[in-house]
Amino acid sequence: MFCQPKRTGFDLYPYTIVEEQVGNETDQLYANESQKEDLELPLFSLSEVVKATHNFSLSDKIGEGGYGPVYKGVLQDGKEIAVKRLSKTSNQGLDEFKNEVICISKLQHRNLVRLLGCCIQGDEKMLIYEYMPNHSLDYFIFDESRRKSLDWPSRFNIINGIARGLQYLHEDSRLRIIHRDLKASNILLDFDMNPKISDFGMARSFIGNETQANTMKVVGTYGYMSPEYAVDGIFSVKSDVFSFGVLVLEIVSGKKNRGFFHHDHHHNLLGHTWLLYQEGRLMEIVDPNITDSCHLYEVLRSIELALLCVQRNPDDRPSMSTVVVTLSSEGELPEAKQPGFFYTEHIPRDDKSSSTHAPSSTSAMTITLVNGVVRYVFRKMFKNQMSFFLQVMYKFLYGMKLKRS
Repeated sequence: MFCQPKRTGFDLYPYTIVEEQVGNETDQLYANESQKEDLELPLFSLSEVVKATHNFSLSDKIGEGGYGPVYKGVLQDGKEIAVKRLSKTSNQGLDEFKNEVICISKLQHRNLVRLLGCCIQGDEKMLIYEYMPNHSLDYFIFDESRRKSLDWPSRFNIINGIARGLQYLHEDSRLRIIHRDLKASNILLDFDMNPKISDFGMARSFIGNETQANTMKVVGTYGYMSPEYAVDGIFSVKSDVFSFGVLVLEIVSGKKNRGFFHHDHHHNLLGHTWLLYQEGRLMEIVDPNITDSCHLYEVLRSIELALLCVQRNPDDRPSMSTVVVTLSSEGELPEAKQPGFFYTEHIPRDDKSSSTHAPSSTSAMTITLVNGVVRYVFRKMFKNQMSFFLQVMYKFLYGMKLKRS
């Protein structure tokens, strides 16, 4: 019989897990001989999964996506698992199932969710994961009450963990993997609130020196997709870097990028942060819940790094290895360029206050307190329209800095 628990691995190429009871749809599972490889993925019997989830009880259901519902289960030995069950009505489900098995079956990293095995029996196709007791990141940061429990050290640890997980996918794993759907709901949190990147159904792998590809079918989540991917279908490791930058800004601010509203302008969270960056007012984006616990230098550096990650031109964005190093170092960061999806056209508002707080192109002077030392960081952001007075003020302040140093 198919899917016996005694088996410890299988070869997806060709059809070594397929037996008489499996339908035609499953018979087509990974027929490409050029990709033949032993995935050594444990198989769970259907009866074992049914028992673990109390026959897929609604009380054990913990989520649902394009793939299908997700259930919490408990195996006979007491081990908790998460079961992703392919919906029979899902068009994308079978492709995602195949893709996820290939992409994640041999990945081992503390910041990636671990695939324990699968169950394929008859019409049932399920992926079995380690269970994450603290839900996903969006469960906390986008909830007014729950995000209070995430102080700055916890959030900075989450930012670092996501960065290390992405670095592994892009540079250190056997295949170069682009996630393509990195977002807050796909970051799971373990018992100690350590982040684990999950949901590889839309991921793409590259071999050798391949770094980017083009697709006619754009998949992912608006608000996290890079402009070159959303508009032209071009994706690369820099697409994930863009998504990471969005995530960092959401973690720091507690606000969603998509659907962000500000009464003074029409921009999303990226655009709003960019305006504050130009004006030297980055602390205004920080979630008030972390002001007492935050390390000012780490917070501002994280925001500025996020802005480097979401720059419009993919070539301007840092690699994830650079991001990981930057998060733990104190070197000066380059000036960020305009982020993707930032448009300068002015949209009139009925609120008169919008003219008073209109975006300014003045020089930004950010005073950052680091270990009790006041550091002056000056950025030239002059445009042709800048008044002579502002240029004189900049030279005066810059001269004072030179004298003090």
